[in-house]
Amino acid sequence: MAIRTFEALLVDEIKDLYDAEHQLTKALPKMAKAATSTDLKSAFASHLQQTEGHIKRLEQVFEGLGKKPARKPCAAMKGLVEEGSQIMEEEMDPDVKDAALIGAAQRVEHYEMAGYGTVRTFAHLLGHHNLETLLQETLNEEAATDEKLTGIAGRINVKAMQH
Repeated sequence: MAIRTFEALLVDEIKDLYDAEHQLTKALPKMAKAATSTDLKSAFASHLQQTEGHIKRLEQVFEGLGKKPARKPCAAMKGLVEEGSQIMEEEMDPDVKDAALIGAAQRVEHYEMAGYGTVRTFAHLLGHHNLETLLQETLNEEAATDEKLTGIAGRINVKAMQH
């Protein structure tokens, strides 16, 4: 599909995020399994539930735009997930691996925050204020997850430095 209008660009970006969130639903359980910290395992499990909610919220956005939910392959998320997979396969001290997993997860969160911030602004400019609100909710949740991971990292990184 050619992107000829700002509205079409918004839809294209939403499709990209929709695919990114679906990719995450497959990656997060693997990350939780690879983590040794119970706090980190819990954070990944909690974010999986949140991610499923993000998918439902994006489906509401598609509906608000009069479009059927569709995915556009998100190459960026594919790369971020691949980096996380490489970490999981590495032989590392468990605390060091947890620190690396947090880094990978925070790169994902920052990518998502950038994406949701962009589409929220597009929705605002196009006058889709109800959709702007939905997208802001997800942006807030992504930022809260990033803060949670930063808190966990504060403890894990100290332990990882000892190895």
